[in-house]
Amino acid sequence: MPPGFATIWTTVALDLVGFGIVLPILPLYAREFDASPGTIGALVASFSLMQLLCSPLWGRASDRWGRKPVLIVSLVGTAIGSLLTGLAGSLGLLFAARLLDGASGASVSVAQAAVTDVAPPRERARLLGLLGAAFGVGFVVGPALGALASLGGGRRLPFLLAAAIAAVNALVAIKRLPETNQAVRGPSGAVAGPAPIPTGATAAGTDAQGEPVEVDLDDEPAPERWDRVPTGAGLVSARGGGLLRFAVVAFSSLVAFSAFEATFSLLGDDRFDLTVGRTGVLFAAIGVVLVVVQGGLIHPVVSRLGEIATLRAGLGLNVVGLALLSLASSWPQLLLALLLLVTGQGFVTPTLSSIVAGRARADRRGTALGFQQSAGGLARVVGPALGGLLFQHVSPGAPSLVGAALTGAAVLLTLPERVDEPAGGRRVRVEIGAER
Repeated sequence: MPPGFATIWTTVALDLVGFGIVLPILPLYAREFDASPGTIGALVASFSLMQLLCSPLWGRASDRWGRKPVLIVSLVGTAIGSLLTGLAGSLGLLFAARLLDGASGASVSVAQAAVTDVAPPRERARLLGLLGAAFGVGFVVGPALGALASLGGGRRLPFLLAAAIAAVNALVAIKRLPETNQAVRGPSGAVAGPAPIPTGATAAGTDAQGEPVEVDLDDEPAPERWDRVPTGAGLVSARGGGLLRFAVVAFSSLVAFSAFEATFSLLGDDRFDLTVGRTGVLFAAIGVVLVVVQGGLIHPVVSRLGEIATLRAGLGLNVVGLALLSLASSWPQLLLALLLLVTGQGFVTPTLSSIVAGRARADRRGTALGFQQSAGGLARVVGPALGGLLFQHVSPGAPSLVGAALTGAAVLLTLPERVDEPAGGRRVRVEIGAER
């Protein structure tokens, strides 16, 4: 395990536990201010809207000033936002608190950048998968803590608990969180730019048949070499819209998945007579499956299939799961659809982040991951609204069916992979090697 990874993981996990405390209770809390269902939807969407606007800015800031200060500011903002939510005396202040919390919610994309700073290329997907497992932890632990807190002290107490968790998390991060951005702080603590590829450096690894390959990079000008970064598919140019295409993949697939999240309880009530308690148990089970998939399965799958094939497999599982969910009329069909969906999303999330991080220049990694997070924020605004409209005006199964079509389009977007073949026309898996 790379140095500092455990601290980064704990920081994100605690932040997501706080998020998990807030999310299930917020709509019920907003009703105390006589908020309509439409206003409650806008309140929930306001968090994602601010993430959409601010994630690229935080990512760029982490490239320039370092991951650690941005993460600490994010945690402090979360603490203040949660505190204001718990103390809110009006709907206007409640909106202001959620907007602040969303604007400061940079911890995920910046933490992903921090992990890719320290992760060897072969370990990147596995470590991002472990980081993604923190989502599952937050999904399971957060709502349980929130429910217990609300039973013991009313509906304001969970938000105060989330604020306390974020504040303590920020204080611990000040002391223990490492700075991983070597473009900001080199090994000696001095400010340094991206290290140049040394004269005589090579890209070494194996081809598709497992035979050793060595590629001389001396002929490329230094600036161009930093635009070509190692990935699981070979030396792939970071230019030509590659990152934009994967941001569109993230957006399309997450619109589909967030539409499912927003309408699943309605579908369960309509077709399966799911109570609030049963729905909560199902969502907790989803969190457990996410922990298992992202914490344990992602590494062997990526090692065997590669990142692009794993991404396509995850998207394919989502297509089948959503299509099955749209038609499900029995418990076995429902459970199978959910298993396919959660497993597929468990493959998609860390692999997509690993692909984006691998194609970004080392000194632009936070910006690239922030852009991807921004696409995800937009998807979480569009997806629930689209799902609700389809459910209300078309049919209960329409959100899942349209989601399957959108995810299928995302699969098609992964097909035109442009791969350079520097070793006699053979595709190679490469890593930048030391001077020989």
